[in-house]
This record gives sequence, C-alpha cells and structure tokens, in this order.
Amino acid sequence: MGEHHHHHQSGKNLKVAFFLNLGFTILEIFGGLYVNSIAIISDAVHDLGDSLALGSAWYLDKKSKQGSDKKFSFGYSRFSLLGALINSIVLIGGSIYVISEAFGRLLNPEPTDAKGMFYFAIVGILVNGYAAWKMSGGKSLNEKVVSWHLLEDVLGWVAVMIVAIVLNFKDIPFLDPALSLLITAYILWGVVGRLKETLYVFLQGVPKEIDLVEIEKELLAIDHVQSLHHTHIWSLEGEHHVFSTHLKLERITTFENILEVKNEAKAHLKKYHFKHFTIETELDTENCDLVSD
Repeated sequence: MGEHHHHHQSGKNLKVAFFLNLGFTILEIFGGLYVNSIAIISDAVHDLGDSLALGSAWYLDKKSKQGSDKKFSFGYSRFSLLGALINSIVLIGGSIYVISEAFGRLLNPEPTDAKGMFYFAIVGILVNGYAAWKMSGGKSLNEKVVSWHLLEDVLGWVAVMIVAIVLNFKDIPFLDPALSLLITAYILWGVVGRLKETLYVFLQGVPKEIDLVEIEKELLAIDHVQSLHHTHIWSLEGEHHVFSTHLKLERITTFENILEVKNEAKAHLKKYHFKHFTIETELDTENCDLVSD
C-alpha cells in the first residue's frame, strides 16, 4: 500500500512540476525578449530542457511500471535513458545558441530593462522554489535529480535578481551577457557530465559502484569452482543492474555438489542487489561454445 501511494504521489509531483516549469518557460521566453535580456533567455533555454526532463520523467514514471512483454523482456525501465539522451542534446544545442548570442552582446552591448529583469527574477524564484519544494520529499532517483535541477534554477534566478539590482543603479550593459555566459557554462558542465553517464549506461558499461574483479574473486573462492568466463555486468537504466556468468566446475561427484555451488554463488550475488542474475554451470568435461567471446 505504501509503495503504491509513493508511486502515485511521485507521478503527481512530477506532473505539477512539469506544468509549472513549462508555463513559466513560455512566459520567460517572451519576457526575455521583451526586456531584452540574454541572461533570461539563456535561463529559458535551460528551463525548456528541464521541462523536457520533467515531461519525460512524468511519462516514464508511468511507463516504467509496465512489466516485461514479448517486445521488451526486461520491461520498460530502460526507456528513461532515451529521455535523458534527448534532454541532454536539446540542452547542449540550446546552450550553444545562447553562447553565440551572448558573445554578440558582449561585442555590441545593448541596454536591458533592469526593472523587468528584477520582476521576472522574483517570479522565477517563486515558481521554481515551489516546484523544488514539491519535489524535495521524493524518494526515487528521478525525483531527487529533478529537485536538484529546480534548486539550481532558483539559484540562477537569485543571480539574475542581483544583476538587475546593480543595473538599476549603474549602467553596465555587459553584465547581462556576462551573467548569461556564466549560467550557460554552468549548465553545460552539468549536462555534459549527465550525457557521459547516460552514454556509459547505454554502452552497457560496468556500474561504477560495482567491482567486477572482486565479484570474480568471490566466485572463484567457492569450492568446486575451477574457473569462470563470459561474465557480464550492466545496468538497465543506471539504477537496476544485471549479472550473468558461466562457472566451470571440478571434482563434481553428485548433483548436490552443483546445488551447493549455485546456492553459495547466489548468496554472494544477493548482497549486490542485482535486479536479475543468471548463473550457468558447466562440468570440467564440457566445452563452452561461448568461451572465446
């Protein structure tokens, strides 16, 4: 009952955060053009990426509840990687556009509406602050990541507000594009890091928190295990991991010996909390067709 309630609440929170963020992003784009602030437009591009992330997170929160079928035998949890990849590409593309615009403004400064920037900053802090608060109690990885991004948005708007206050008292036109470059550089730094992690999972890299060599040592220490091969560890979507291996056995005299090896191997693997693991056992008189792979 508690787990079901959490899934329902997480979907509801993501839905609220998505519509808040999307509505504000649209307002932000028009507002940034109106007050002629490239800093606000750069944050709008960031918020557009966050809206895509929130939308895909909301959709995938429901989609991930689907079990396996004939098309996707592991279920649909891996679809979240596709959303992360799309979001990263959109944010990188938007950031490159904003950087080119900001450099143009540095070379040819244009006046901005400081009061308009200030009012937009207040709205931005309130909207993103409320959305971050809604997501702050989340338990899932999706909710925690979204909450952190929304908190980043709040801090970005605080910076916009500070610049707006300075511009209101002193005409320093390069402050706005300079702030835009700082915001965009920070966004790119985070996005590139997330993109690298996403591609690593896409390419089925061994999860960084799991030591493959250590697991192999543990399995080789089991009595009757001569060697192992075709050992693989990968992640479905960065949170749930999969393991498979072939154990070559020796000195097997009874069927109970095989069961003892399998049970001990399972006991070792359970502490790693794999979503799924497969253990193939082979006698020392057998030749594995996959041993050369």
